[in-house]
Amino acid sequence: MDFRSLQLFRHLASSLHFGETASALYVSPSTLSRIIQRMEDECGCSLFTRDNRSVTLTHAGERMARFADSVLGEWEGLQQDMQREQTQLQGEVSLYCSVTASQSHLPNIIRQLAVKHPMVTLKLQTGDPAFAIRHVVEKQVDVSIAIKSPQITNDLHFMPLDDVPLVMIAPRQWRISSLESVDWASHPVVMPETGPSKGVVYQWFKKQGIQPNIYANVGGNEAIVSMVALGCGLGFVPQIVLDHSTAASQVSRVPVRDIGAYTLGFCCLASRKNQPLVQALFNMATELSY
Repeated sequence: MDFRSLQLFRHLASSLHFGETASALYVSPSTLSRIIQRMEDECGCSLFTRDNRSVTLTHAGERMARFADSVLGEWEGLQQDMQREQTQLQGEVSLYCSVTASQSHLPNIIRQLAVKHPMVTLKLQTGDPAFAIRHVVEKQVDVSIAIKSPQITNDLHFMPLDDVPLVMIAPRQWRISSLESVDWASHPVVMPETGPSKGVVYQWFKKQGIQPNIYANVGGNEAIVSMVALGCGLGFVPQIVLDHSTAASQVSRVPVRDIGAYTLGFCCLASRKNQPLVQALFNMATELSY
C-alpha cells in the first residue's frame, strides 16, 4: 500500500463515485478498481459495498478512511516542512567581538536571528576589540563588532550599532568623586595599550593640558577595570565595559563631561555585505535599533 493508493482511496471515500474519482485524479476507472481491489486484498476485507446504484463505505472502509486521513495528513505536512526548509535561509555566519559586546549587544540579536532564521547558526569568537577589524580583513570571520576608526577603509563596510561613552574610574579606596579631587602629578593612570579608547583619552588629556603619570599600558578594557580596582591608578573605559564588569563595585565613577564617545558597529568586507547570511545579521540589528 503506497501514498498514491491512499490518495485514491481517500478521494473515493469522499466522492463515493468511481468515475468522479478516476476523472479528478487522472486514472482510468479500471485502474482505480484494480487499486481498490488490491487494497482490499491486503486488508483482507471489503472497504466498499457496491451495487448498480451506489457505492458506500463498509465499517472497515470507515476505519481505513480515518487511517488514510491521518497518514496523508502527516505526509503532506512533512512535504510542506521540507519545502519550507529548502526556501529558508540556512548556513553559518562567523562573528568576532569582545566579551563585553557579546553580553551587551549580541543577546537580543541572536534571539531574533533564531526566531526569524532558525536554520542559521552563529559561530562566535571573542577577544580583544583592538583585533576586530583585523579578523575581518584577514577573512578569519564574516563579521565583527568593531569600533569605528580610520582603520575602516573603503574596502570595508561599517554599520553603526551604538554610541559608547567613555567613563573615568578611580579605586574606591581613593575616595575621588570629581575631577577637582584628582592630582594628576601624583595619581597614576592605567592606559589602554591599543585601540580607539587610547586615542580618545590622549586627545582629552591634550585638550585639558594634562601630562598624565602613566602607571601601565595594558591590553583590554576589562584589564583596566581590574587594575583600577586593585588601586593601581585611574582609568578610562567604555561605559558598557564597566556596566558588565564583576569589579565595578570596587571602583568609583568620576564624572567627565567633555570626553568623546566612540561608535560601535558591525564591520565586514564591502564585498560580503550583500551576502544573505551577513545581510540577515545586519537586518536583525537594524530592526532592534539600538
